[in-house]
Parts: sequence; C-alpha cells; structure tokens
Amino acid sequence: MQSVITSEFNTIIPKVIREKLKLSVNDTLEWKIEDRKIIVFPTRSSFLKYQNAVKIGKGDISEDIQKVRNIRAEKYS
Repeated sequence: MQSVITSEFNTIIPKVIREKLKLSVNDTLEWKIEDRKIIVFPTRSSFLKYQNAVKIGKGDISEDIQKVRNIRAEKYS
C-alpha cells in the first residue's frame, strides 16, 4: 500500500488500515524511527482508565451553577 505526502506533509491512512486498527477521527498515532524504517502505531488515550474512578452522589445542578457564578464573580470583581 502507498500514500502520498502532501505539500503540508499530511498523508492519508488507507481505509484497509483504518478499519483493521479501528482508527477514527481524533485518535492519535505514535511515530518511531528504527533502522531507517518508520513505525506508526495507534495510541489509546489513558483518559478512559479513570472511568468510574470517582464516585459521587446525586448532585444539585442549581446549587452547582450558583457556586460557579459566585467563584466567577469573585475572580472578575
């Protein structure tokens, strides 16, 4: 498979590769150079490893909005 490098140094990942690696918009790629070879592989965001890590009870959205408004008013007064 081949792809072209544009004048802005962008390239298109062939569809077969995107599908096989389950890549989508905003995914990130890691680039490495080894012995005159370019190795590219997808990196998975570590953000999701914190999913369900914080346990909270039911909140009060009106109270939370008012707290933020008060903090903002103090910051800009």
